[in-house]
Amino acid sequence: MNKELIIRSSSSEVVFALLKDGKLTELYKEKDHNKFSVGDIMLAKIRKPVPGLNAAFVNVGYEKDAFLHYHDLGPKITSLLKFVKRVSTGKLRDYALKNFQFDPEIDKDGSIADALHPNQSLLVQIVKEPISTKGPRISSELSLAGRFLVLVPFSDRISISQKIENKTEKSRLKKLMETIKPKGFGVIIRTVAEGKTISELEQDLQSLYNRWVAMCKKIQKAPLPSKVLSELNRASSILRDLFDDSFSGIYVDDETLFLEIKDYVHQIAPEKTSIIKLYQSPQQPIFEHFGIERQIKTSFGKTISMSKGAYLVIEHTEALHVIDVNSGNRSNKAKNQEDTALEVNLIAATEIARQLRLRDMGGIIVIDFIDMNRIEHRKTLFDHLREEMRDDKAKHKILPPSKFGLIQITRQRVRPEMNIETLEENPSPNGLVEPPIVLINKISDRIEKIVRENKRVTISAHPFIAAYLTNGFPSIRTKWFLDYKKWVKILPQDAYTYLEYRFHDQDGNLIQ
Repeated sequence: MNKELIIRSSSSEVVFALLKDGKLTELYKEKDHNKFSVGDIMLAKIRKPVPGLNAAFVNVGYEKDAFLHYHDLGPKITSLLKFVKRVSTGKLRDYALKNFQFDPEIDKDGSIADALHPNQSLLVQIVKEPISTKGPRISSELSLAGRFLVLVPFSDRISISQKIENKTEKSRLKKLMETIKPKGFGVIIRTVAEGKTISELEQDLQSLYNRWVAMCKKIQKAPLPSKVLSELNRASSILRDLFDDSFSGIYVDDETLFLEIKDYVHQIAPEKTSIIKLYQSPQQPIFEHFGIERQIKTSFGKTISMSKGAYLVIEHTEALHVIDVNSGNRSNKAKNQEDTALEVNLIAATEIARQLRLRDMGGIIVIDFIDMNRIEHRKTLFDHLREEMRDDKAKHKILPPSKFGLIQITRQRVRPEMNIETLEENPSPNGLVEPPIVLINKISDRIEKIVRENKRVTISAHPFIAAYLTNGFPSIRTKWFLDYKKWVKILPQDAYTYLEYRFHDQDGNLIQ
């Protein structure tokens, strides 16, 4: 499977589109004003413990206090509080934990009032970004994620990804970590560490330790509250989590971002730096060139079309998401209704797994598949859905189909759901739209002067208008060629509204 990462940059946001064999599977947006990203570590101030909730509200600098539950404190919370206090006051300048005296672990069923007190300083990590009216969700169990490893301060535990199934490899990795892991730090070995050499793992571990030291140096002078360690920018964090040998291309339309990504990939996989390309085409935006704009508009509506007439209907309520599977007017060679239902359900399961990742839907998802009577068919569907969601990095749980054909999924949500409005506003205030011929006349009125003053001319327009200009014989474009002896290039632009069009010269410059 070929994977491509397409990155579009603008003044207000950067959008990342992950393509697998040309199909859009994941979409991320990073806004410049986003001050609370998953993975950021904040020096925060305890506002007040609430024993009734067994949690505390914490000031992290957001308009709403963050929520810290007792179970998210971590067993070494008293050691962390002592460490932060001593570093903040300048009494501790050795940030290695090998000589730091750990306090006893707290009771896992204890009370928040015994662990935290108002106005204490505490290091916390963002585990869920602010969503709707809620502040960020935080944890004081800190972790620093790298390419192959995750460094966990105030721990001595070595954990290995369950996706590494080879017992010999697990044993090898664990023995390596025991020899290079610094005292006072735990390590989680990620799936991509499988088969890596000790030098590669040691380099990643040293990089994470250096980030820990740099963060600790900030604590003494940092005001309350403030960010003391930023998660990697979204481009680097996506590459860290997703990048592997199957990537065939990374395309960026911004030179500064292009250089940043190239430097990062050079560090983690120098042999793959050649796949990073700077996209430069003033005539066609990068998402248009790779067909992403069209896929976005067909993937984020209420109704999602599938093959041969089948479709999904996705509804959102306050408490959950509901997905209805419909066969439509499907006709095929299946022998009976049961086989048809299975075929449609399998196609729907594949698309639903993509939709969950693409929209980053979280919480409870209820799917109403087409009813199937045979137990083996229901098992086939359940196994297929689990297999399709195997690559989903969000924590999730899938329940087997009920007797009514419903499958329930719970899926972790750490960021606001990706919601893109696919309906366009009516361009006419009175509810009526100009017929295409009127718009064509406006274009034709300008084309004569423009083609006489420019060697080559390109018109970018909505796909409906582009089709109107090029279809038929003779087409309107052909008539222009006969009249002006110059061929006009027509570029359909999925991102354009119905009445939007642009003229460009031979260098790609906009013609006013």
